[in-house]
Amino acid sequence: MLVRLTDAWQDMLKRREQSGPFPAPVRELLGEMAAAGVLMQANIKFNGALVLQISGDGPVKLAVAEVQPDLALRATAKVVGEVSDDASLEAMVNLQGRGRCAITLDPKDKLPGQQPYQGVVPLHGDQREPLQRISEVLEHYMLQSEQLDTRLILAANDQIAAGLLIQRLPIEGEGNLAGTRQREDDIGLSEGFNRIAHLASTLTSEELLTLDANKILHRLFWEEDVRRFEPQRGEDGPRFACTCSRERVGNMLLSLGREEIDDILQEQGRVEIGCEFCGAQYHFDPVDVGALFTPDRDHPPGSSSMQ
Repeated sequence: MLVRLTDAWQDMLKRREQSGPFPAPVRELLGEMAAAGVLMQANIKFNGALVLQISGDGPVKLAVAEVQPDLALRATAKVVGEVSDDASLEAMVNLQGRGRCAITLDPKDKLPGQQPYQGVVPLHGDQREPLQRISEVLEHYMLQSEQLDTRLILAANDQIAAGLLIQRLPIEGEGNLAGTRQREDDIGLSEGFNRIAHLASTLTSEELLTLDANKILHRLFWEEDVRRFEPQRGEDGPRFACTCSRERVGNMLLSLGREEIDDILQEQGRVEIGCEFCGAQYHFDPVDVGALFTPDRDHPPGSSSMQ
């Protein structure tokens, strides 16, 4: 599976510029995470949000990409320290070895009591060696969590975020879907997968970012019998979308309580909330806050309620 994010990725970066752009290595990390999130969501076709999250003990406390079933996506990061121009994944989030990668699947139609599924892996390999790229982390995750051979090539700059996913299909078919895992002895022994994965590994970041899908597939697999499915583009393909709204921010303020909000008003004159994903700014002055905490706020003008 191959993804190339152009308009969606540039839209995310443009919105972020309003509150100051991320350092270049953080932008690259978020671009690769966005591409990886789209690849995984499109691969599993999950009816809910797929959230890819990296957290740790470096200057980048958190990086997150969220992809919905229709491939609407958003991504952001929390940067608390200086990030050098050549910072690796280890330098950004795994200075003391406490970095973690979490993949969360949050169903849209939850059953009563159902919780989102989450898998977590550290940012190091089997020999405790620090992993330096998000692609290595996700390959390790797939191996540990799903027992599936995976090859993932990711790249991003300020114009394009792209990725190529190669994965060995489960041999057990319906049995695998029912929860039967592949025998771990099978891992790494598929000659077909190993051949295709080796060819995929020759793809450079520059080629992934500059060549179109047809050229990439032909260059890598010209000796293979390749069948290409119709790509998902436009409204049917990946695009930026944020789920923030004034109503959701208002509900968040309600959860904080009137006393805490009044303290902010007294100190600052109004409450200002900015969305970390899209950069939207929400302002609540004393009149807005008063309406928010008024018991009759849901009644239309001219209506009355029984006391």
